Amino acid sequence: MTELLTTLWGNIVEPLFQRPKKLQVAALCHRGHGDDVEILLITSRDTGRWIIPKGWPIRGTELSQTALQEAWEEAGVHNSVALSDPIGIYGYDKRLNPEFAVPVETHVFAIQVSDLADDYPEVDQRKRMWIAPSKAAELVDEDELKQLLRDFSVNTVRVNAHG
Repeated sequence: MTELLTTLWGNIVEPLFQRPKKLQVAALCHRGHGDDVEILLITSRDTGRWIIPKGWPIRGTELSQTALQEAWEEAGVHNSVALSDPIGIYGYDKRLNPEFAVPVETHVFAIQVSDLADDYPEVDQRKRMWIAPSKAAELVDEDELKQLLRDFSVNTVRVNAHG
């Protein structure tokens, strides 16, 4: 009987109480070639931990363009191009307040950075840093993002962009 109740709870009842994942869009901003590739990390506004620019989708805007918008607002990236398809996805729990978090699925778009502005909307709220992908992976918290950064290669991005 206990096994039946456990199975019913796990397969039927518990999923009814789980919230669906929300969608966010992130920008994996990069520059350089070969062994000189660097990733742009920024600090979060609340805790100061290292992240990549990300935010909620903008209604009526392609996800890749939303990634560009987030890269501009949070890191000052401009005059740059985002791939139209995501290079990966990672999940995390977005804290909306100390007691409440929502599960988020984040679609990551590669952006080849051409230029960085010194003045941008969140310049006074964040720090930014260029760093090697393997080192960036050590600084972020999310396991799936760590793996995306470890696996990141400009050559892979180019192959994906051209089919």
